[in-house]
Amino acid sequence: MIKRISLILFFVCYGVFSQIESKAYYSLDANNFYGTILKHNPDISHLITGHPSGVILSFQRKTFGDKEWQRLYNNPDYGVSFIYQNLDNEFLGEHFGVFVHYNFYFFNRLLMLRIGQGGSYNTTPYDEDDNFRNVAYGTHLTSASYALLNFKKKNILGGIGLEAGLGVVHYSNGNAKAPNKSTNTLFLNAGVTYMLDQDLPNRIEKEKGLAKGGEPFGYGFIFRSGINESDVVGSGRFPFYTLGAFVDKRLNKKSAIQLGTELFFSKALERYIDFRSTGGFNDGTTGDEDAKRVGMYLGHELRVNKISVLTQLGYYVYYPYDFEGQTYLRAGLQYYFTKNVFGIFTVRSHAAKAEAMEFSIGYRL
Repeated sequence: MIKRISLILFFVCYGVFSQIESKAYYSLDANNFYGTILKHNPDISHLITGHPSGVILSFQRKTFGDKEWQRLYNNPDYGVSFIYQNLDNEFLGEHFGVFVHYNFYFFNRLLMLRIGQGGSYNTTPYDEDDNFRNVAYGTHLTSASYALLNFKKKNILGGIGLEAGLGVVHYSNGNAKAPNKSTNTLFLNAGVTYMLDQDLPNRIEKEKGLAKGGEPFGYGFIFRSGINESDVVGSGRFPFYTLGAFVDKRLNKKSAIQLGTELFFSKALERYIDFRSTGGFNDGTTGDEDAKRVGMYLGHELRVNKISVLTQLGYYVYYPYDFEGQTYLRAGLQYYFTKNVFGIFTVRSHAAKAEAMEFSIGYRL
């Protein structure tokens, strides 16, 4: 799993930094944060005992509208960031995370929205002997994402500026290994920024009608896979496979809507059905139930250069065994290697309960 996550991060980083030109402008920032863990699941109540704190360090490249995608999004920054977080609980330990991120600007560039995706290392995951209370993370390595909404004032004194605002950071291993109740930390942050070069070029503003440019309907195919475990701790980690097809409509240069169908094969669900049928639970499970599921989903794709942010809402139209709910959500990142070939990293969940981290390859005709 570590190799797969590293590969995804490599491709995303490659996409983010592949447009390096002869002259580039960069900035640094450092933020301290202090917050609280949200009780999204009552099973983690005993882990919410303090106020997590930490630091966010980031390095990003500025854009000035040289490329069309930059003007479409009001000349965002893109870069890498590091988060250290102490969760203020002996069982949860600490996190060390590395992310790729975008900074989007509003209100004359005084308001910044940052979206970051990456991976994190937890120091004290679940252990049946030494740390059985940590039901939040079953592995050292987790996927991670964070968002900041900061007021930002640059160049107050030379290249030094200030920023402050609100943020949230999420850690989960996508049920690659149980337990995986995950955590979400809501926090306040404040820090300093520094421009490495104060002699900046003028930004090229977005021209009127730039976002227009819809395309005819397209269609394609996706293969998804990964490893996951049911919520039964120690039941084993097994591969899963998903075959899918979709049709999409690109509304403009930013957005597309999708309609898809997919067939799920899950060894972990097969094992779970067997466990329920032989464990004396008396819930009607016989062991002969079909573990396959068929889903249909409606989705949205937000394109930022070669990277897209995916959000999908799905429903299992074939659902022979009741497992975590008939409605599912999917969110993640998609990267276009070519015009037709793309790779995807997503998490599929049922409400706030993740079932799997999915690594996918697809082809759009």
